[in-house]
Amino acid sequence: MLCAQGVATALTLSSILLQLVRANLPSGCLIASDILSCTNLGLEHVPVELPVTVATLDLNHNQLENLEEGNFAGLPKLATILLAHNQLRRLTAGTFRNISKIHHLDLSSNQLTIIEQHYFQDLVAIEELLLYNNRIVRVESKALSGLSNLRKAYLSHNRLTDFPFFSIHGHSNLNTLDLSSNRMPSLPVEEIEALQESVQLSLFLHNNTLICECSMYSLFKLWEQRGFPSIRDFQEEHTCLVYGEHKASVRFLLHVRFFENCTIKRLADTASKTAEAGKSVMLNCTTTLTGRNVTYWWVSPQKEYIIPPGNNNTLRMYVNGSLEILAAQTEDSGLYLCMAQNSQDSHNQTFEVNLTVSIHHPEVEPFNTGFTTLLGCVVSLVLVLMYLYLTPCRCWCRKQSLAATPSLGNECSAQSSILTPTPPATTEGPGRKVSNNKHVVFLEPIKEAQNGRPRAALEQSTMAVTRSSDETVTSVFSGTTVVP
Repeated sequence: MLCAQGVATALTLSSILLQLVRANLPSGCLIASDILSCTNLGLEHVPVELPVTVATLDLNHNQLENLEEGNFAGLPKLATILLAHNQLRRLTAGTFRNISKIHHLDLSSNQLTIIEQHYFQDLVAIEELLLYNNRIVRVESKALSGLSNLRKAYLSHNRLTDFPFFSIHGHSNLNTLDLSSNRMPSLPVEEIEALQESVQLSLFLHNNTLICECSMYSLFKLWEQRGFPSIRDFQEEHTCLVYGEHKASVRFLLHVRFFENCTIKRLADTASKTAEAGKSVMLNCTTTLTGRNVTYWWVSPQKEYIIPPGNNNTLRMYVNGSLEILAAQTEDSGLYLCMAQNSQDSHNQTFEVNLTVSIHHPEVEPFNTGFTTLLGCVVSLVLVLMYLYLTPCRCWCRKQSLAATPSLGNECSAQSSILTPTPPATTEGPGRKVSNNKHVVFLEPIKEAQNGRPRAALEQSTMAVTRSSDETVTSVFSGTTVVP
């Protein structure tokens, strides 16, 4: 009973506190968990008192013109601020002080003209910065240099004529920088080439007023050969002005005849590597950069960034930049890009490794020579036996008469051996006198058919051997051997 009363009291107090908090908020604001939404209320100032539990503050579509110091103080959990579609022209120094946990800041669709260096210096944890669709004409050189955790920065649809690329050389986490749809007439190609490959990979520069020149064309052509998303997805939007004339705008990646005399940069050195599925494979990063200040990154075929120490489950990176795939699979095949950068002099190099992972199929081993020989002998022996015992008979298989003196046509010669190349020259009389020019004769018993069953013509048989002489050996099938 007391427990139930305590719970009811706690709920009542929470309700009272919530009402007190809401009483200090403009009418129309909505609170849901740790989200506070005060959108499209015509607000000209940030509400003075905000709930300390708020993590996402949505002030989009209002009439805010300035942000003052301390507007967001006392909000320890605040991580996202949405200020799009307001009338902000500048940010007062200290606006974001003491809210270092901000990860996402949306200032798009406002009236900002200059990004001053103090605007975001307190946002050390910022990861996503949205500044598109403003009136920005300049980004000061140190405005983004301290944002080491910045991953995505959107500055498209502004009025930029240049950008301090050198200020983001150390931004290893930056994987999207959108500078499209601005007014840049030229690009600092050397500064862009010095950027880490991960930044170049997703640097969007289409729809600018670039003047057609070889260095610019060579840079974009190299990105096109590498298959960078910024070129692949916006190929037709890459235009330049021939001789600087606005009326002579060409899609230079599609119409290349204006750059026939330009020298195109070649791709980075590429090595080929093969591996067997399920086994470990090592990819070496071959560069000329050495020393303590050199850092390495890899980009996988799936456009994933690999930094030390790698993924302990499948990938492992070493201090010399080598990348080990612990158990390679067929889907790991593709082009791996290694990036090495010397942070001291801002110089970098790239190296490509084309990996092919295949499934090993064991080869069928040929027959052993001895086994082959034995098999040949067995087959030969079987053929000989088939020839010996399965040859169709010509004599005893036929039904013969029981005449006392068999005729020559019905008689099976006692010398009709299959080892004798030709039949005997003569057979004379009932005793079948054998020609005396034969040395060995294999005698087979004569069989006759009686009552439908074969039987031995003679109960006993002997093998008669003749000798080469002038005498004639007469062999009779009896119990004894006749010797001349």
